[in-house]
Amino acid sequence: MAEKIIGIDLGTTNSCVAVIEQGRAVVIPNSEGYNTTPSVVAFSKEGEKLVGQLAKRQAVMNPERTIQSIKRHMGSKYRVDMDHRNFSPEQISAHILQKLKKQAQDYLGQRVSKAIITVPAYFDDAQRLATRDAGQIAGLEVVRIVNEPTACALTYGMHKAGSASKVVVFDFGGGTFDVTILDISEGVLHVKSTNGNNQLGGDDFDRVIGDWIRGCMKAQLAYDPSDNPVALQRIKEASEAAKIDLSICRSTKIQLPFIATGADQAPVNFEGELTLEEFERLTKDLVGSARLPVERALDDAKLTVADINSIILAGGTTRIPAVQRLIRDMFHQDPVRAVNPDEAVAMGAAIQGGILTGELDEILLLDVIPMSLGIEKPDGKVANLFKRNTVIPFNKKVILTNNSDRQTAIRGHLVQGESEEASENKSIARFSIPLPDLAPAKSLQFEVNFSIDVDGIFFCDVLDKEGKKAKVELVRTNGLSREELEMLAQEAQSEVDAERKAVERNQASAQAQKVLTQTEELLSANGDEALQVEKTIVRQAINSLRNAVLESDTADINSKMHDLEGIVAQYMKTTTDKGVSV
Repeated sequence: MAEKIIGIDLGTTNSCVAVIEQGRAVVIPNSEGYNTTPSVVAFSKEGEKLVGQLAKRQAVMNPERTIQSIKRHMGSKYRVDMDHRNFSPEQISAHILQKLKKQAQDYLGQRVSKAIITVPAYFDDAQRLATRDAGQIAGLEVVRIVNEPTACALTYGMHKAGSASKVVVFDFGGGTFDVTILDISEGVLHVKSTNGNNQLGGDDFDRVIGDWIRGCMKAQLAYDPSDNPVALQRIKEASEAAKIDLSICRSTKIQLPFIATGADQAPVNFEGELTLEEFERLTKDLVGSARLPVERALDDAKLTVADINSIILAGGTTRIPAVQRLIRDMFHQDPVRAVNPDEAVAMGAAIQGGILTGELDEILLLDVIPMSLGIEKPDGKVANLFKRNTVIPFNKKVILTNNSDRQTAIRGHLVQGESEEASENKSIARFSIPLPDLAPAKSLQFEVNFSIDVDGIFFCDVLDKEGKKAKVELVRTNGLSREELEMLAQEAQSEVDAERKAVERNQASAQAQKVLTQTEELLSANGDEALQVEKTIVRQAINSLRNAVLESDTADINSKMHDLEGIVAQYMKTTTDKGVSV
């Protein structure tokens, strides 16, 4: 049987993992029994690493050593400084992926090494590459990177049969917003267009509530919590809880007792009430900012609202009443309820994994790139290589030559975005083709094959005029080098091995303590003087095992425990032979 490929929704706020079982996608619960796991990593003051629910629970008492919403920094040079170490977003994300991987292995009872990981449709090349790198650091072969709305549509498509339909996936998560328009027909999911904002999500709604709470505290209590990390973390958690409450209630009470100590050492207590009306007034611009990406996606797909058959929701932010009203106002219909917004993305990723392993029937995915990608020209303008919404995989060949005598290299700068000015787009990579010395201008020609794979990640290959592969140096503007990636993957594996060995040793020690207790009880129950020599041998084995529990590794503990059990068995035989009752 082919190895299982798990599907992972690596979210800003929460993550989820699923797998195909008996022909359907099943979400795998975590060790706490929840289907989603907080995307939170923390380091205790003793240096212990905590991930998921455990990390989130201790965040109030340990805010400065707790990392949240790291997904928003993927593909950037952002770093987390902790205990004289510098952690990249890929490393922090890898800790979350490792937990999900172990969760899947414990559930399946088998090794897991392959995964489909989803990303926001509007993630650029650097962010996609960083996500794949995080998977590699976590010890996962990332078989595919799939856009979150596409994965959600795949889940929906598995429940829908019959005629073709045009579907909008409205994916509003904790840190990103995407809108994707697809044609779904039997056996084919064709993405027509995608648009969005990878810096807009539920975190921004939390921030607005948090600002409101801080404003109220300043006005009511003359207290500013801005320099108090513990108070800020409590406000952050209260803001998230208030947002959730206001998805189902007309108002919510926010109570923060003993949030700080005032100038007179008296406790500062805050209590306020936030109404749905006030919340919607505060977040009106955030909700409204989702409108333009929808309009652009429709224009790019050359469709109107009247052409859309169904709207699918993904992400927890879609539960906000004003967001749901926006959807109804724009599309004049209610969204379908066939899929769970929190689990649909991971389930779709698992479905794609099941297709690749042959567990499910083939479904053709035709996805697109979210943003145009081009090369900077000498005048600073952009020559487009791939327009946004180009179906992937795709490649384009360009002929480059040396423009001057004695030129040492042909250099290029690749950017991603929609502006005609290279400086206004995101820098993706720089490439360099080394040239032989003293070559006259225009004497050399190279065929550069620019390609984007099914994961939406950019590559380039170079052939000389004889058709032989030429050397090209491609340097990503952001992200990890291949050397750094391999080193971090080895470090992460070493940590996993160390944690596994610690668990195995603890289990062996616990079993050894049980055997020691039982053996001591056995000796105490038998006071016959005729067995003193035998008891001495048993006690020597007891002491040997005790020392191993204190100082030795798992193998030595198990060996000494096996020796003691053998000696006890011989002791029991001797008591029987001598007719001693034990």
